[in-house]
Amino acid sequence: MELLAPAGNLEKLKWSVVYGADAVYFGTEFGSLRSFAGNFTLDNAQAGIDYLHKRGKKGYVTLNIYPFSEEFERLTETALSLDEMGIDAFIISDMGVLRELKRLNLKAGLFISTQANTTNYQAALAYHELGASRIILARELSIERIRGIAQKTKGIIETEVFIHGAVCFSYSGRCAISDYLTGYRANRGECKHPCRWKYYLMEETRPNEYMPVYEDERGMYLLNSRDTALFEFMPALMDAGIASVKIEGRMKSIHYLATVVSFYRQILDGKRFTKEQGLEMLNRVPNRGLSTGFMKGYIDKNDYQIEESGSYSESTFVGNITEEQYEGKSVLEVRNKIFAGELLEVLNTDGSITQIKMPSPLITKNGHRLDEVNHSQFILIDDELNPYTILRRVK
Repeated sequence: MELLAPAGNLEKLKWSVVYGADAVYFGTEFGSLRSFAGNFTLDNAQAGIDYLHKRGKKGYVTLNIYPFSEEFERLTETALSLDEMGIDAFIISDMGVLRELKRLNLKAGLFISTQANTTNYQAALAYHELGASRIILARELSIERIRGIAQKTKGIIETEVFIHGAVCFSYSGRCAISDYLTGYRANRGECKHPCRWKYYLMEETRPNEYMPVYEDERGMYLLNSRDTALFEFMPALMDAGIASVKIEGRMKSIHYLATVVSFYRQILDGKRFTKEQGLEMLNRVPNRGLSTGFMKGYIDKNDYQIEESGSYSESTFVGNITEEQYEGKSVLEVRNKIFAGELLEVLNTDGSITQIKMPSPLITKNGHRLDEVNHSQFILIDDELNPYTILRRVK
């Protein structure tokens, strides 16, 4: 089963690969449903595809907006350019896009996005007849329904399931709240996430009297669903014959990517975690509370609301090992404040967790000896650590 990871830019693509992704999906400057993710220029897309293919990995590009008629020329030109670069597949939502890309006889596969909210095997087979090679199933499905679809489509069309990340309050992301409240269109990649805002009630005959709906003293995220974390269902998804499992997060940090991708990589490689162990590892990075979503076949209130407003994390990302060696020592790029002599947690590129004690004093590349360092500095580490290794402070 393929582990598919997100990449908001070229740097994040490399981090996803280093920490265990089999394939990476990303958007370009036009056609993606993540306009604020950074996204790839065509030059960066070529560099990313080359990087992936040299390592036996695959790259998929999101062309999953719902375009207007006058935008099809630009969209097809983008697809042709990426196809010539060797992209492995396009992720699309719109029926017209599927028709037009099919007519181009591209070498790349055509995957149907979860945005198309496919909830039955009949639709999956219909997409296959229209030229699709993979269907990314709706996030509203239970494990039993996923298993049933996989059985009916086995050997005909591949199936893919989102296993981790943010969940849109609306049905498979088809939402217009952002359009109305901000003027930014969610289905054009511009969502401002108004479902994450704090809301108050106001009664019509009492204008300007705001009545909070308390979850705690800071207010409540009225529409804010928990993030999905389906690690407990990974064996069942493997048994069902799912071709690929997907992590959400093209706008997430490299710390998030390293933590989440390496965790699911270990599960795919046969390691098992208890629920408590899994939550402990995943809570090292910011989330809105973790949930099994719709996989059980039902939802209760604990799957919708979180105990605190906003996201939280049980650790602080303080630095990562660069690819540089300096005077025979590893070089740590500092991302947050580090103190001399403190004990930090190490996330290794194979997903294992160790600890390291910082030298005292801390020695920078230019020879300064300090009791503390902060963002954008580089310090020398005696321990031999692989490039991309992460250091963090656990709360």
